[in-house]
Amino acid sequence: MQYWVYLALLVLGIYLGVSILLYFLQDYLMFKPEKLPKDFEFHYENQEIEEYNVETRDGAVLNGLRFVTKNPKGIVFYLKGNSKSIKGWGKFAVDFTRHGYDVLMVDYRGFGKSTGRRTQKAIKRDLQMVYNKIKENVSEKYIILYGRSLGSGFAAKLASMNNPRMLILDAPYYSLSKVAKKYIPFMPLSILLKFPMPTYKWLKYVNCPIHIIHGTDDKLIPYRTSVKLSKIKPKSTRLYTVIGGGHKNLNTFSSYHRMLSEIITSKPKAIDLEGSSINVRHSSKKTNAKV
Repeated sequence: MQYWVYLALLVLGIYLGVSILLYFLQDYLMFKPEKLPKDFEFHYENQEIEEYNVETRDGAVLNGLRFVTKNPKGIVFYLKGNSKSIKGWGKFAVDFTRHGYDVLMVDYRGFGKSTGRRTQKAIKRDLQMVYNKIKENVSEKYIILYGRSLGSGFAAKLASMNNPRMLILDAPYYSLSKVAKKYIPFMPLSILLKFPMPTYKWLKYVNCPIHIIHGTDDKLIPYRTSVKLSKIKPKSTRLYTVIGGGHKNLNTFSSYHRMLSEIITSKPKAIDLEGSSINVRHSSKKTNAKV
């Protein structure tokens, strides 16, 4: 009998030990930041940029770049993924500046030149502060929120609390809790995760048009995730499918660029359904065909 008691205590001890390690190490597992020296100079070929540093109320510094166009049609607030810094992510700004939109990118706390302790609450507060600064110079009807992977959750949260022109989600997750559960299903993630990021909850309160782009071969965040998200606000959501697209290579597909161009350059139109087949239902009864 003692043997089983010792075995149970051993298993419990290991379980608690792994839980404690996961709690304290998750920041290193979830975020892959690239840190830059304060005197680092950003440069992008054929792109005009302005660098900003904004101090938060708790003393952290957020570093950001604005990619500038002449006579901009609006601005894209681009929220990046969980790796590197805006040094590398900046190359994607061209996908919007080529259409006449300014692009603003910021590094999360601990990334690039940004400082401060990372928490979900702190990052949400930081991004709202940046959004408020954008609104000082740009009407919300000209602001596009674009969230890529990790940034999709933050973008959804911002859209739920504001009124941008549209929200674009690139390879979004249902929640980070769901993603983590895929890899460690036996852990109490609802208690352990510091960044649960429930995108699905925040989308319920988004009132602007929602555009979701996802690749069918995404191994990290499955395509079915976006199918589920698209059903939360079906009347205002459109799902764009990149056939064969993975998690990190959508920009290498011409279909992605066609979709993005369609999304940001088109204006929503009311559809006249009068005379359409919208109310036509297939009969479940078999009828004899007349010859």
